[in-house]
Amino acid sequence: MLIKEYRICMPITVEEYKIGQLYMIAKHSHEQSVKGEGVEVVENRPHEDPEHGSGQFTEKRIYIASKLPSWLKSMVPKIFYVTEKAWNYYPFTVTEYSCSFIPRFSVNILTKYENNNGSTENCLNSSSETLDHRIVDYVDIATDPCAAHHFKESEDVSKFCSSKTKRGPLEKGWRESADPIMCSYKLVDVRFDMMYLMQGKIEEFVHRSIREILLVGHRQAFAWIDEWFGMNLQDVRDYEAKMQEETNEKVGSYKGLVQNQKEQLRP
Repeated sequence: MLIKEYRICMPITVEEYKIGQLYMIAKHSHEQSVKGEGVEVVENRPHEDPEHGSGQFTEKRIYIASKLPSWLKSMVPKIFYVTEKAWNYYPFTVTEYSCSFIPRFSVNILTKYENNNGSTENCLNSSSETLDHRIVDYVDIATDPCAAHHFKESEDVSKFCSSKTKRGPLEKGWRESADPIMCSYKLVDVRFDMMYLMQGKIEEFVHRSIREILLVGHRQAFAWIDEWFGMNLQDVRDYEAKMQEETNEKVGSYKGLVQNQKEQLRP
C-alpha cells in the first residue's frame, strides 16, 4: 500500500472549475482515444447519496495496453483495460479504479477542491493512521516538467495568457500571489496485494502515472480556459455528451476484441 496526497493549484475558482473540469475531462478523453485505445464511457447518470446529496456517477473503461512498460505488459492480456467508477459530488469526488484481470489491484482517490493555495493540512479529514503514512506531493502546473510526448507549446502555462480572464502567464512562485487560486486535494491509495517482490515497483509506477495525468490535466484545464469560460452547466453537459459519443466510436473496435478474448478464456 502506498498513499500520497497530491495538491495541484490553478488560477481558477472552485466554482469556475465545476465547468472547467467537465470540459477538460471530455476533451482530454477525446484527444487520448485513438487507434482503438482510450476511454469508453459505459455509464453517465445522476446519482443521489444520503451523505453527499446530488451528484453524478460515471463508469468508464480505459484501454491502455500500448502505454504499459514492457516489464508490465508480460503480466497482462494483450487487450487490457482498467475500469473507472466515479461519484462526483462537487466539490468532493470519489474515484475507484480496478481491473478484472488483476483482482487484488485497486486505486482509490478522494478529491476535494478548496479556494486556497494548498495550505489545508487535512482537507480530506483523513484518519491519524492515514496521515502517518501519507506523503504530500505539491504538483506545480507551471514549473514541473511533463513527459515529452504530452508537452504542447499551447499548453505551456508559464507562457500562456488567457484572453478572456487576463490570467497568466504563471511565473515561478505564482502560487504565493495568484488571485484567484484554488487547490485540488487528491488522496491516492494504490494497492497491489500480489507478487510481493513486484508490489513496490508496481505501486510506484502507478503513482508516477497518476502524477503525470494530474499534471497534464490541470495544465490543460487552465490552458483551455478561453474555450470553456462563460459556459453554463447545460452547455458543458451538451459538449460532454458530444465528446463521449465521438470517443466511444473511436474505441468501439476494441469492444469486440475484448469480448472475443473473454470468451476464449472461459473454460
